[in-house]
Amino acid sequence: MKATPSPIPLSLLLSLLLHLTLLPTTITSYTVPNTVPPPPISRATQLPNQLFQWRSHQIRYQVAKPTGVFENKPSKGAAILIHGLFVNSDHWRYTLKGLAEAGYTAYGIDLLGSGYSAKPSPSDRESIELVCGESRGRFAAVGGGGDCLKDIPLGTASGGERIASEVDLRHPLRSQYNFYTWAEQIADFTREVIVPEISSSSSKVTVVANSIGTISALQSILDSPDLYNGLFIVNPNFRELHSAEIPLPNLAMPIIRSVQSLLRSRGQPLFTALAKPDTVRQILQEPYAVSSAIDDTLVDVLLTPLLTPGASDVVFDTLSYSAGPLPEQQLGEAGFPKGEKCPVWICFGAEDPWTPPKRVEKMEEMESVERVVRLEGAGHCPHDEVPELVNPLLLEFMERVR
Repeated sequence: MKATPSPIPLSLLLSLLLHLTLLPTTITSYTVPNTVPPPPISRATQLPNQLFQWRSHQIRYQVAKPTGVFENKPSKGAAILIHGLFVNSDHWRYTLKGLAEAGYTAYGIDLLGSGYSAKPSPSDRESIELVCGESRGRFAAVGGGGDCLKDIPLGTASGGERIASEVDLRHPLRSQYNFYTWAEQIADFTREVIVPEISSSSSKVTVVANSIGTISALQSILDSPDLYNGLFIVNPNFRELHSAEIPLPNLAMPIIRSVQSLLRSRGQPLFTALAKPDTVRQILQEPYAVSSAIDDTLVDVLLTPLLTPGASDVVFDTLSYSAGPLPEQQLGEAGFPKGEKCPVWICFGAEDPWTPPKRVEKMEEMESVERVVRLEGAGHCPHDEVPELVNPLLLEFMERVR
């Protein structure tokens, strides 16, 4: 059976290890949250960029309100869109438009450390105390006080089942960049911004998530199930570098952690070399099956925020995060709302090199998952590659949860 490539295969990590040892040490340190004002209008969506202050940190978001025949009419419902790794809310350019044209209000948000949201240093103690979702006793209720789950059922690339002996939940560096932080950010934004703006007849919000954003979305629903009426997933991510996903972790993880450490201490020259339009365009060719979707606008709106202060530190810290919750574990938790309380639909691109199709299809057997749809000819980002397939399915789901 052909192995499924991961976003950062072990072979690539070994190659990075050799190259990084030859680079001069460059350590970037920031003692305050790094913030850069976003442009007034998003180039990708033509929507105004807005700011939300979350626990003293700047968060960028944009809102698409009902347009066309639905303009000046009550919104049919609200959705919050959660982006994937190293991208931002501009990645939802076609989804924001599609929901608005159908009479819905859609909110795209940049997670902390992404896009034009604040990028505090991973070692900024004040920032960690303000926002870190792993603090305030979260793990006191897990396994009698631990931060590691035991004997957790997970899927396999071939569509089978396996038991992970351990699922480490906590960021190894105790950084604020973890799924619990992002889950709390999503919940607070929903509670403080979206709910006050929507009608009382539709007081719950639909979550739409792509890739690794799925895990933050699932955790937010677990933490605050009263806020949400459903979850629409576009290509879940199974965290191939999670310690519970790595084959022979006792042998592989020390190597991976060595590379991660070198990336944090010596990775800036490599980051600078890769953060170029032509390189970004080339990198996107792997997850995108529809190469024509990789236009100049996409490259610009993804790359420009990655060139702002603190962005490289966030990237390297996130690549050091081989822990945290996993999708099947989250969906299987007793606290996840079942049935009509929070239906879950999943769609995925059949040509995605990072998401094993059979593992996704297996998720339809889970009690929380109502439907799984395979999208032929699409890759890891079908909402941007084939919005003509994703948007009708999403609108069907929005009607389902109204």
